[in-house]
Amino acid sequence: MTFAVDHDVPVPYMQRTREYYLALGYENPYRWAHHVEVPFTPLAKPLSASRVALISTAAPYQPGVGEQGPGAKYNAAAKFYKVYSESSDVMPDVRISHVGYDRTNYDARDPNTWFPLLQLQHAVKAGRIAALTPRFHGAPTNRSQKVTVQTDAPELLARCREDGADVAVLVPS
Repeated sequence: MTFAVDHDVPVPYMQRTREYYLALGYENPYRWAHHVEVPFTPLAKPLSASRVALISTAAPYQPGVGEQGPGAKYNAAAKFYKVYSESSDVMPDVRISHVGYDRTNYDARDPNTWFPLLQLQHAVKAGRIAALTPRFHGAPTNRSQKVTVQTDAPELLARCREDGADVAVLVPS
């Protein structure tokens, strides 16, 4: 059996995030949502008979708010703060410069790695899922558990229900 080298360890992202929030001036370090009980609902029918909704944290491109292309530096101006919905029929111009990711080792040039709409469309054609909902939905990443739980999640649920979704795929970017 071969052991990994000493420096091959998980990235301490939780501690880094706590320190980052303190450095931003927040009085308390970031606290991740942690629930004693997590609701789970098994699928009512197979995916091949289900309508699937895509929920993403990717942001619509916003001209005039700075660089947003692959590998762009973190760009807080490109954030969005309200749930949005767009057609699932065409590939939208969405970006991920507004979120933190490892820009040294990942260049984000392939949107299929963080926005799998095309793969879901292929899954429909292959019969692995019955259909996509007519819209995909954008979930804001505004660092507020309260807003996420009380405002954004209910809005996303309502939109998925309007679209007749049987299941949702959440893809954080």
